[in-house]
Amino acid sequence: MTDCRFGVPRKSWKLAFLADPEEVAELRRVMRLHLDLWGLSELVDAAQLCVSELTANVIKHVGAGTPTTLAVSMNGTRLRLEVRDPECRALPTLLSPDANSEGGRGMALVDAVAERWGVLLSEDYKVTWCELATTLAVADDHVAGPRVARAETLLGLYGKANVVGEVTRTRLGVAIAEEAVVDVITDLLHWLSAHGCDPEASLDRAQTHFEAEVQPIS
Repeated sequence: MTDCRFGVPRKSWKLAFLADPEEVAELRRVMRLHLDLWGLSELVDAAQLCVSELTANVIKHVGAGTPTTLAVSMNGTRLRLEVRDPECRALPTLLSPDANSEGGRGMALVDAVAERWGVLLSEDYKVTWCELATTLAVADDHVAGPRVARAETLLGLYGKANVVGEVTRTRLGVAIAEEAVVDVITDLLHWLSAHGCDPEASLDRAQTHFEAEVQPIS
């Protein structure tokens, strides 16, 4: 029975906090943790910047210690970040500060890295949001990093490219693709054994490398 998952679950989440400078480092850490788990590590820097700047905007224009909420979700294939605070009059503004300006860069930075951003107003709160583009084809898709791309190239040499590239959007397709990968791994283990290497030791080393590369960074 296959243990592979159909797609990557990316469940929306919220975090309530007080908008203080001391909280920013923790917010950045939480963002990195969740994006690593979501397979969206390439968005960590941009997401951390946006969360830092949106929080700094609350601290500066609403006040330190303001009860604030960070919400993170997927909007289609975009990563959506929302920062909610109770002040409806202090609206974020996109400025064009000159090189010598000490302020006004926050929303300009968000505007530079986000695909789009905006503000939602209610009677007793506002939500400043931004969305970051991903390379996902669909919301629960995986991101094909360099190692994944090389693996799919290898499977292509085995004549199994269609298995991985075309049918993995169904549960049956994932199971078939997993069996194709197992066949490749088995052949590699036979190669190691034929050349006097220890297959189990090689598997242990590969597992160690894999775990080191996917381990979330705190």
